[in-house]
Amino acid sequence: MRLFIGCEERLGICAEILDILVKHSIDLRGIEIETPGGIFLNFPTVEFAEFQHLMPEIRLIRGVFDVSLVPYMPLEREQQEMRTLLRTLPEPVISIDTRGQVVIANEAALDILQLPEQDVRRKMLRNWVKGFNFTKWLNSAAPSSESVHLQLKGRTFLADIYPVHILKDDDNSLFTGAVIAFKSPERLGRQMTAYQKQTGQFEMIIAESQGMKSVIRQAKRMSSLDAPLLITGETGVGKELLAKACHQHSLRKDKPFLVLSCAALPDDAAESELFGYAQGAFVGAQSDKKGLVELAEGGTVFLDEIGDMSPLLQNKFLRLLQDGSYRRVGDEREFMSNVRIICSTQKNLVDMCQQGEFRDDLYYRLNVLTLHIPPLRERKSDVLPMAERFIARFAEPQRQRIKISTTCQSALQQYAWPGNVRQIENTLLRAVSLVEGDVLEPEHLQLPNLTSGWGHSDEDFDGTLDEAMKRFEADLLKRLYPAYPSSRQLGRKLGVSHTAIANKLREYRIGKHANTD
Repeated sequence: MRLFIGCEERLGICAEILDILVKHSIDLRGIEIETPGGIFLNFPTVEFAEFQHLMPEIRLIRGVFDVSLVPYMPLEREQQEMRTLLRTLPEPVISIDTRGQVVIANEAALDILQLPEQDVRRKMLRNWVKGFNFTKWLNSAAPSSESVHLQLKGRTFLADIYPVHILKDDDNSLFTGAVIAFKSPERLGRQMTAYQKQTGQFEMIIAESQGMKSVIRQAKRMSSLDAPLLITGETGVGKELLAKACHQHSLRKDKPFLVLSCAALPDDAAESELFGYAQGAFVGAQSDKKGLVELAEGGTVFLDEIGDMSPLLQNKFLRLLQDGSYRRVGDEREFMSNVRIICSTQKNLVDMCQQGEFRDDLYYRLNVLTLHIPPLRERKSDVLPMAERFIARFAEPQRQRIKISTTCQSALQQYAWPGNVRQIENTLLRAVSLVEGDVLEPEHLQLPNLTSGWGHSDEDFDGTLDEAMKRFEADLLKRLYPAYPSSRQLGRKLGVSHTAIANKLREYRIGKHANTD
C-alpha cells in the first residue's frame, strides 16, 4: 500500500506520522519526502477496519491537508524507467563503483558476457574489459569524461566513460563511480551512413524566417524538375548546401552529386575537370580521364560561382546545356550526358551580360529556374537557431553544454554578418574553442565594430562642418560596405542612386578603390 500525505514543511511532522504507524503496529517499508510539502509512505496492506482509523488520525495532524492512496512511489517509477531504458538499449551499458566493481549491467552487456546478472554484480570490471586503466582513472583527483577504445569479452568497442557525482546538501558533489556506454563499430557505421544520407537535405537548413521558408518551399518544388537551376546569393549564405538539398530531394538522389568551383581553377584545368581529357591531350596525359559530367552520369553537377567562368569555357558549357553533348579535351569523339546542372553565383549576371562579361544566351539557358538566398542580415529570426546548432556541434567533442547569455543573443542578432552563415559558423567555432566556462558572452565573439556606435561627441573637435560630414560619410560607408558590397546594394540601402554611391566609394577609396592612386 502506498500513501501520499500532502502537508506543510514543519519540523516534527514526520515523527508524528510515524508515531501513528507505530500505534497501529504498521511495518514501514519505505518513505520518500518531496519538497515542498509531500510525504510518500510504503507499507503492507492493512485491514479495512484499521485503515478507516489510520486515515482520519493522519488528517488530524496539524499541517496535513491531504491524505490519499497512490499506485506507486516516485522512486519506484524512476527505477522502473531506468530498468526499461537499460533493458531496451541495443548497446552495452555498465555502471561501476569507486572500486571498479560492477553495480549495473544491462541485458546487452550480459548477452556479450554470456553470464547471469548475479555472476557480474559486485565483480571487478577488469575481469572482462581491457584497454583502459579504470583503477588509475577512479583514483585520479578529478575524473573527467573519456572516449576510448575498449575490448569487452574480446570485442572492440568505442566507449564513453562518464563520472557519476551525487550533489550533497552543502552544494559539493561526491564522486561515486562511473557509467560506461559501449558503441560497436558496426552500429556506429550504420548511424554515420544514415546521417550522411540526411546531410544536405532541407531539414538541415535553418529556415525560421519567412524569407528562408519561401526559398525552401520553392526549392522543394524545383527539385523534381530537370531544367537547369540557378542559385544566387552573397558569399557564405549556403548556396552549395541548398544545391545538395535539391539533389537529395530529386529522383537523382541515388546518383552522384559533384562540385566544381569555377573561381578556383584556370581555364584549361577547369575544362579538363568538367569534361575530362583524352590520352595525349597534353604533356602528362598518359590515359583517358573522365570529367565531372561523365562521372556524375544520372546525377547532378554543381558549378559554384558560374560568374567566374571564362569566356572560352562558357562557349563549351553552353553546348552542353543546349543538347547535352560535349567533348573531352584533345578528343574528337562526342559524348552525350544525362546530368542535371545546378549553378550558383554571388555576382549580378544581368550587369555582366550588359558589360559583355557573360554570354547572354548562356544566361538565358541558366535562368530557367532561379532561387535567391537572402543574406543573414535579412533573416534575423534564423540567427539564434543557427547559432545554437553550431554551438552544440562544436561543444559536443568536449562534452560541454554551452549557453548563450541574453546580451550575447542580442549581439548575435544585431550584427550585420557580412560573411553570412560562413562567418557566424567560424565566429562560434572560435568562441566555443576559447571560452572558459559554459556561458558565451559578447566579448567571446570578437566581432569587429560590434560595440562601436555613432553619435559620440568630442569636446576637442577640430575642423569645419563640411569636413566633419565627410568624415561621417566615409565612416558610414566603410561600416556598411562589407554588408552591402556593391554600389547598387549600398544605394538601395541608403536611398540614393548607385552612381552617387560609386562616386563616394571612389572618393573615399573604399572597396575595390582602396588601393587606387
